[in-house]
Amino acid sequence: MDITILQQPDCAIAQITLKAREEVIAEAGAMIAMSEFINVNTTLRQGKGGGILGGFKRILGGESLFLSVFRSPTNDGEVFLAPKLLGDILHYKMENKGLVVQGSSYLASGQNVDIDLGFQGFKSFFSGESIFWLDMSGYGDLLISSFGGIYEIEVDGEYYVDTGHIVAFEKTLTFEITKPPGSNWFSTFLGGEGLVCKFKGHGRLFCQTHNPQKFASEVGSKLPARKG
Repeated sequence: MDITILQQPDCAIAQITLKAREEVIAEAGAMIAMSEFINVNTTLRQGKGGGILGGFKRILGGESLFLSVFRSPTNDGEVFLAPKLLGDILHYKMENKGLVVQGSSYLASGQNVDIDLGFQGFKSFFSGESIFWLDMSGYGDLLISSFGGIYEIEVDGEYYVDTGHIVAFEKTLTFEITKPPGSNWFSTFLGGEGLVCKFKGHGRLFCQTHNPQKFASEVGSKLPARKG
């Protein structure tokens, strides 16, 4: 599988070239274009997150119930994929380290990457984020998307990130929800900054430049009220 990311960072598209009998699994509705001979199927499964139960677990994580499977019968089959929101795409190589991904950021993966639901605890709920994230394991190619640009941080010790800007992090990292350093709880809740994630350990953290919830709130407040 050969992957090229085009139109970065604000309108990224993944161009995927498949070998004969190779498959790519993608979020439903992500396909933009493909070669005429590509075979497409809809499935509830992918690795440990398979079946009906796996489908509903993915819904809890913010993902679609179904996944699309694209299979090329010959070499050089092309599939173009893009996320639902304007933003970037990261090509991550799954190896020995697992990856935790927010549900809405999963775009596509190779056939040897497993998707399961990871429970991040009620600490995420109190931060305003989902308590369920996607737990990625296995090996191969993984594509994750962001709202706005995506950037990597190499954590070695401790690092703070606003909860709405987290895309994914390696499982060598742990986190806790807390107030920003140097602030008190009064300013945290009334000052507009909100809670943050305090990461600990050594590993890579991937963040997005825009917060979808804050963007929706800002745009929604300026839309005209519906009549009737």
